[in-house]
Amino acid sequence: MATVKPFKGLRPPRELVERVESRPYDVLDSEEARAEAGDNEMSLYHIIKPEIDFPEGTSEYDPRVYEHAAENFRKFQEKGWLVQDRDEHYYIYAQTMNGKTQYGLVIGAYVDDYLNGVIKKHELTRRDKEEDRMKHVRVNNANIEPVFFAYPDNVTLDSLINRYAATEPEYDFIAPIDGFGHKFWVISNPQDIATITEEFSKMPSLYIADGHHRSAAAALVGAEKAKQNPNHKGDEEYNYFMAVAFQASQLTILDYNRVLKDLNGLSSEQFLDALRKNFEVSLIADSASAANVQDFAPKHLHQFSLYLDGQWYYLEAKDGTYDNNDPIGVLDVDISSRLILQEILELGDLRSSKRIDFVGGLRGLAELKRRVDSGEMRAALALYPVSMQQIMDIADSGKIMPPKATWFEPKLRSGLVVHKLS
Repeated sequence: MATVKPFKGLRPPRELVERVESRPYDVLDSEEARAEAGDNEMSLYHIIKPEIDFPEGTSEYDPRVYEHAAENFRKFQEKGWLVQDRDEHYYIYAQTMNGKTQYGLVIGAYVDDYLNGVIKKHELTRRDKEEDRMKHVRVNNANIEPVFFAYPDNVTLDSLINRYAATEPEYDFIAPIDGFGHKFWVISNPQDIATITEEFSKMPSLYIADGHHRSAAAALVGAEKAKQNPNHKGDEEYNYFMAVAFQASQLTILDYNRVLKDLNGLSSEQFLDALRKNFEVSLIADSASAANVQDFAPKHLHQFSLYLDGQWYYLEAKDGTYDNNDPIGVLDVDISSRLILQEILELGDLRSSKRIDFVGGLRGLAELKRRVDSGEMRAALALYPVSMQQIMDIADSGKIMPPKATWFEPKLRSGLVVHKLS
């Protein structure tokens, strides 16, 4: 069962939150972070993307950059831009996108739960990316940014959250880049804190939705600290790492699409003929002149949208091309990888192939069309989004999803709360 705890969050004063908060470190590059931070010395980018304080071209993996992150973290605390709560709290973090709001509980997740599989993952991690985040956690002795969890729907927690949602939030702002709304409440009532701890203790599993490398890094540093401490008791703060956990049914997963540089030497007609072995291929009427290409997105599982030579096609996977009893084999990302990207295009390892790129998030089919029409890409393939239930089924089975399968929106904003490890 899952173990969670409240913690003494390090947070910006209410009047400074919009100057401190930022996008997550891994959704933008150094130059974008430099531009967004501008002359705002309170921007969290100075901690999570500290290379922006060095000359352009400085590697984000330079040892001086990590040390500078720690210097800036100390500076934020000394100047009162981040202030630690006196008592342990849980927190509620709400995000609103396109009129839909999802509510997450900010918790201290148990390191051992990650190590023993109570906290379940569905993606592979790369050791170099883990080590980068581990260095960042070590040098700051803190989880500066949260990871993104899902938990099975829970009526008791839903009722508690709704009660707080009817009150005045601690933070309430609209993010400047995407226009999404963000609200934040502090849970200080002892009975509510006890209820949250108890309800999580009834859950056999929690699920990493987004942030597999941050989860691995936070847990590994926690385990590392436990080994290094001769007086380790098990209740130290480093035994926990910061996560925002949302009810699974509230989460929005967007499509994660593919753009292809070539057709493996095939003509367009040869490519379409090859597709017909495993798919019913149909040209979408009037697709060339349509004003809203998003109308051509797949409408259901096992339907794909192909953009080729200025036209959109639907591809319907034929019976027998997938196994409904296989949590991986039934996924559209697996079907397209096996039967199109591998069998026809012979792309090899999708993680390293230079013949394919991936387009996720809010960019939609218009971005696929743009990249093909520009001549940069030869064709584009749009997929129906993976469901949260599919992700949980795969995690429960102990299997790993194919690469580039999920895209969660909205992303968590960083800087609303930080978790110190001691």
